[in-house]
Amino acid sequence: MRALILGGTSDANRLADAIMRAGIDAIYSYAGRTQSPVAQSLPIRSGGFGGVTGLIEFIKSEQITHVIDATHPFAAEMSRHAVAACAASKLPLIALERAPWTRITDDRWIEVGDVNAAVDALPERRARVFLAIGRQHLAAFAAKPQHAYTLRFVDPHDGTLPLDAEVIVSRGPFTLAGDLDLMRSRNIEWIVARNSGGAGARAKIDAARALGLPVVMIARPELPERPRAESVEEVLAWLGHDARLGA
Repeated sequence: MRALILGGTSDANRLADAIMRAGIDAIYSYAGRTQSPVAQSLPIRSGGFGGVTGLIEFIKSEQITHVIDATHPFAAEMSRHAVAACAASKLPLIALERAPWTRITDDRWIEVGDVNAAVDALPERRARVFLAIGRQHLAAFAAKPQHAYTLRFVDPHDGTLPLDAEVIVSRGPFTLAGDLDLMRSRNIEWIVARNSGGAGARAKIDAARALGLPVVMIARPELPERPRAESVEEVLAWLGHDARLGA
């Protein structure tokens, strides 16, 4: 057995540690977008595969027998490539996919289908907006330059942002107290977030609820059907390892 973990998330990091402790042969793959990724106990590779064809070639050359898609829920292109490559290679695939957040009492969510709809959902009047969507989809918000945007990145930006914004450099997981302080100190009035799910990035959602702030919540992209798990233990069982017994 040789597993390929498509990673870059805290869930993938926990899985990598568990797979190393279980003695399972595996490779951890980063997309390569983060300048200083978390160190891994498994052998790593970084960068794209070159589409479905490149992933198929990598699977073959590395003698991969199992693929685990533990990428971010919004890394739709990579997930689609994994489904296609595994189907072509006749390899088993499972997604380690955290459950999405769900609206609860006192949440003021405006649920939208994509980034462009999120831009449209923001008010026309000037507002202070915490834009918690990563780097890749910022350009769309240049259509509403009147807002005072706050961004939070893992790495320092290189000065080429497509909109005027304050940038906070910080790596999660984040805390409720920390995100309450962030929003109060900057007088944040609106939040734009992707429905990533999980605990590591949830603090901003809890802070918005506590402060009564509206959240423009971007829905997850549609992905092909594939087996999925919500825990590291489920993935280990899929690999034929019982985490409870250590074997």
